Amino acid sequence: MQYDFDKVIDRRGTYSTQWDYIQDRFGRSDILPFSISDTDFPVPVGVQQALEKRIKHPIYGYTRWNHEAYKNSIVNWFKAQNQAPINPDWIVYSPSVVFSIATFIRMKSAVGEGVAVFTPMYDAFYHVIEDNQRVLIPIRLGSAQQDYQIDWDTLETVLKQATTRILLLTNPHNPTGKVFSAQELKRISTLCRQNNVFIISDDIHKDIVYKGSTYTPITMYTTTDVVLCCSATKTFNTPGLIGSYLFEPDISLKTRFLSELKQKNALSSASIFGIESQIAAYNTGSDYLEQLVAYLQSNFDYLSSFLQEHLPEIQFKQPEATYLAWMDVSQLGLTAEALQDKLVNTGRVGIMSGSTYGDSQYLRMNVACPISKLQEGLKRMEYAIRS
Repeated sequence: MQYDFDKVIDRRGTYSTQWDYIQDRFGRSDILPFSISDTDFPVPVGVQQALEKRIKHPIYGYTRWNHEAYKNSIVNWFKAQNQAPINPDWIVYSPSVVFSIATFIRMKSAVGEGVAVFTPMYDAFYHVIEDNQRVLIPIRLGSAQQDYQIDWDTLETVLKQATTRILLLTNPHNPTGKVFSAQELKRISTLCRQNNVFIISDDIHKDIVYKGSTYTPITMYTTTDVVLCCSATKTFNTPGLIGSYLFEPDISLKTRFLSELKQKNALSSASIFGIESQIAAYNTGSDYLEQLVAYLQSNFDYLSSFLQEHLPEIQFKQPEATYLAWMDVSQLGLTAEALQDKLVNTGRVGIMSGSTYGDSQYLRMNVACPISKLQEGLKRMEYAIRS
């Protein structure tokens, strides 16, 4: 099937966080948003058909996730997309990736102990660490020009500290779009094992990977002291249907997580539509993914050309993965606050300040949208900066 990602679909009036509640984030509602990391694309036909079929059944009762249809869709997807064998016994449902991360942080560390992270990083991680009363330990990645290299000396020093209990990894990385290589994952796994540090790997962007890069789940290199958290929601634009999953090879930890899920939080009954969409996406969505990645690559190519021609002060290196552009605006000579004022109040365009993710010298722009929207957004950005 051929998908038309050029088609503009009006999302206003759907309670969309990105479109209907843009004022919450930027202070006004009359702007073009490139903020929240969902896409402006419709779901795959197979997902829509599965949901339409299920909605015709007029009873939406409590729903189980622990069955072969759900788990096999995940196993087969990883095998087909990544040539990665996954044991179905590792798989556990979770309502969201961040819920899984927060739960494992509490399970594998104590109040006051440290969680190491590569920065800049996804903004929700700041809260999930600090609001659980753990100490955030940042490890700065190199610049885009340095291919976001890991500072191995700092990483090793941090992991050797007695109070460092967890390394929170994002692979592919948000917001830089870095895909951690096999060599990097092996070395990270070895260092964590040597220092008794538990690895939490957030792999929610795993499917959006561009030519020349290869995603590999960290469970290929270690199955001890690790949990991998993932979801189909980013790839297939279904976050509003609720649902994620995790791989936990350790039976005792898996049992503890299930207790947190069911006994402590009463969350073991899954969203009917989350389960249906997950199964359908992974069983029927390979052609959609192939076309989506090609379209996003074209958007990034357009973005690169536009910046080189119209805003050469903005340094941009295309990411290895994700649909997030991480743009270096340090040469504009503007503070993050002044730049946001220009973008929002002059250009009427909503692009996230890098300060949200830990670096005020960058902007993060979501390019998962029809090309016409991206073109208009970039025109507005140029107008705002040049005014």
